[in-house]
Amino acid sequence: ILIFFFSFSVTYGRNSSWIFFCEEDTRIQVIKLLEVLGRFDRSKEWFLGKALYDEESTIIHHYAFAENPTVFKFPDFAAGWALSIPLVNKLAKKLKSEPLKSDFTIDLKHEIALYIWQKGEGPHLTPVPEFCTHVNSYKADYCATTFSNFLPLCGEPVKKEDIFVAVKTCRKFHGDRIPVVKQTWEKEAALIEYYSDYADISIPTIDLGIPNTDRGHCGKTFAILERFLNHTSPRTPWLVIVDDDTLISIFRLRKLLSCYDPNEPVFLGERYGYGLGTGGYSYITGGGGMVFSRIAVQKLLASKCRCYSMDAPDDMVLGMCSSGLGIPITHSPLFHQARPMDYPKDYLSHQVPISFHKHWNIDPVKVYFTWLAPNTEESRDGKKVGYNREDL
Repeated sequence: ILIFFFSFSVTYGRNSSWIFFCEEDTRIQVIKLLEVLGRFDRSKEWFLGKALYDEESTIIHHYAFAENPTVFKFPDFAAGWALSIPLVNKLAKKLKSEPLKSDFTIDLKHEIALYIWQKGEGPHLTPVPEFCTHVNSYKADYCATTFSNFLPLCGEPVKKEDIFVAVKTCRKFHGDRIPVVKQTWEKEAALIEYYSDYADISIPTIDLGIPNTDRGHCGKTFAILERFLNHTSPRTPWLVIVDDDTLISIFRLRKLLSCYDPNEPVFLGERYGYGLGTGGYSYITGGGGMVFSRIAVQKLLASKCRCYSMDAPDDMVLGMCSSGLGIPITHSPLFHQARPMDYPKDYLSHQVPISFHKHWNIDPVKVYFTWLAPNTEESRDGKKVGYNREDL
C-alpha cells in the first residue's frame, strides 16, 4: 500500500479530500460515508478508522508497546479506513526521500499505523464509530460501512478427495502433537499423511530420509512436494502442508477453494512479506497452512529453485521461488500463524477462521472445537450461528 502513496498524491492531491481504503467485502453507504468524512477538517492530517488494539503484547506485532499495548490503535481494514489528502501528501514526500526499510511485513494494518504514527510525530488513528463490521445488527443503519463475514463460497465445495494433506512432524512431537490432530481435524481429511524423521507405524508416519532440524524445514518441505507429484493421484488437484501444531478446518477450506481454479498456479494462505520496499518478495507463512494447486507444485519443481540449505526457512524459500516464477502469492486473512488470543477480539469477531497455529499456553482441543469444528459452522441459510467463544 505504501508504495502507491506517491501516485495517490500526484493523481488526487489537488482535487480530492480523502483516500478511502476498504476490502472486497466491505459494504459502503456512500452518502453516509461522505457525511461522516465531512465532520473532519480536510485541510488537516487525519487517519480515520475502526480502532483495534492488542490486549497484551504479541509476537505478530513484534511485542510492540509491551508495557501497555492497548494504547496503540490500528485500523480494522474490513470496516474501511481513510487518510486526508494532506496526510497522503506528507507520507508521499517522506517515502520519496526515505525509502522503506527492508524488513518483515507480518500484519499490514498494524505496520501501516506504525508508519503513519512515525514514533509520535505523526497522527494516531482517530476512531470513527460509523466505520463498522456489524452484520444484521440494530446498529447497521447507523453505520457508513459494514462487512460481510460469511465464508467465501463460489460454487460447490471442493470434494474431500480433492485435497491431499501433508503434516510435518518429527519424532519428539509424536506423543503430544499428533494426538491433538487425531482428536480434532484429522477426520475431516480424506487423504492425509504424516511426514517425520522416524517411521512410527502406530500413527503412521513416513520417514522422508530428511533429518529433523531445529530451525527451517526446507529440505522436508521440498521432499513433500516431490512426493505429492510422484506418489499421489494426478487427479488430486490440491495440496495442503501444515505443521503438527496447526489447527485447521478442512471443512471450511473446501468452501474457500471453490473460489480458485486448480488449473491455475495457486499458492494460498496467510501472506507475509520480506523486504517489500526494496525489491523483496511475499511468502505464505507455514504455520497457518500452505495451500498449493498441483500446477503450482509442478512449476516450482520444474524450476531450478531449491533450498540453499536443508534448514532454510521453507516458507520464505518457496516465496522466493514463487516470486521468480511469477506464481502469485494469494493472501487470505482466514489463515492464522498464531493463536486466537494473539489477535484482537473485535478482529476475530467478524471472521470465519480456517486455521490457527501453536499449542503454547492453550488447550488446543478446546480451541479447535470453539473456533474451527464443523459444528460451529454457518447455518443452512449461510448466516453464521453464535459461537460460544471463550477467552482462549
